[in-house]
Amino acid sequence: MIEKLKKLKERYETLAGELARPEAMDDLDAWKKRVREHADLEEIVQAFDAYSRDLAERDSCREMLNEHLDPDMKELVQEELNELEDRLVQHEETLKTLLLPKDENDGKNVILEIRAGTGGDEASLFGADLLRMYQRYAERHGFKVEILSENMTELGGVKEIVLSLSGRHGVYSRLKFESGVHRVQRVPETESQGRIHTSAATVAVMPEVDDVQVELKESDLRIDTYRSSGAGGQHVNKTSSAIRITHLPTGIVVACQNERSQLQNKEQAMRMLKSKLYEHFASQRHAQMADQKKSLVGSGDRSERIRTYNFPQSRVTDHRIGLTLYKLEAFLDGDMDELIDALIVADRAAQLSGEQEDA
Repeated sequence: MIEKLKKLKERYETLAGELARPEAMDDLDAWKKRVREHADLEEIVQAFDAYSRDLAERDSCREMLNEHLDPDMKELVQEELNELEDRLVQHEETLKTLLLPKDENDGKNVILEIRAGTGGDEASLFGADLLRMYQRYAERHGFKVEILSENMTELGGVKEIVLSLSGRHGVYSRLKFESGVHRVQRVPETESQGRIHTSAATVAVMPEVDDVQVELKESDLRIDTYRSSGAGGQHVNKTSSAIRITHLPTGIVVACQNERSQLQNKEQAMRMLKSKLYEHFASQRHAQMADQKKSLVGSGDRSERIRTYNFPQSRVTDHRIGLTLYKLEAFLDGDMDELIDALIVADRAAQLSGEQEDA
């Protein structure tokens, strides 16, 4: 581990030197790449420096204990040595975590899709609750939310909606564990006998990708135009501005009708298609590499129930890590960080356990 950390520090210092040169920005793309790599290495280099300082102080304390010291001084040195030993253990755990392979998508923006599942109108209304939850979470973190496609019910429920969430700090790293089946248990307003109903909605979170990561061939696409449906005034009745794109090799279909022009709808639909294709092929690669092995926080498969929102008990339970929080109202208002942080910690712990098993 120490040798690996030394090499990372050398790379960090090399990058710092390259970025300090006057000609560093001549190639803007290369400069941006170096800046990102330098920033990514900063935390682990600082942690390694702190570890190295405490390691040197520990060795110094050990040498002092071998010298002729009066009892009081020896006691003080021993106390400092004990503190340093404890700190070094903490440093080592931190460094092990920081050395874990990073998800290449963590810094990316997100395409988030919500679909009503089993439960009829109640499932659609729950989908609307989830939509507001993610919108409020985005507000708390300064993420920008853009609706790419929506299909709502007359009651204001969500049949299907696709959002783009973007921000300066990795949106995907915060929301990637939201994929799966979300279940709600509550008494619907139309239920006269007070019986609790169970319904569900599925959430899919995909990293938004650029053109370099997904290559699309025109021959693989079927692009259909049709008239927009729903609210929108006379415009939707006169022009076929809505776009549906089918990726023929995989059968993946996306549609967009939110924008007024056919060109804008096509651009939005292509954004959704690229992210869906990226997720599709990435899932295939991960399945092959892991031999269908699921991590502690789940596979992210939409068929997997990941969380239950129980209104009578005001609780939200994440089944992957067995965590229950009794603050449902606040959670649905976007106060999700406690649970998201716990999922991130659990994922890191699972990765560390896997690294130790492989060692």
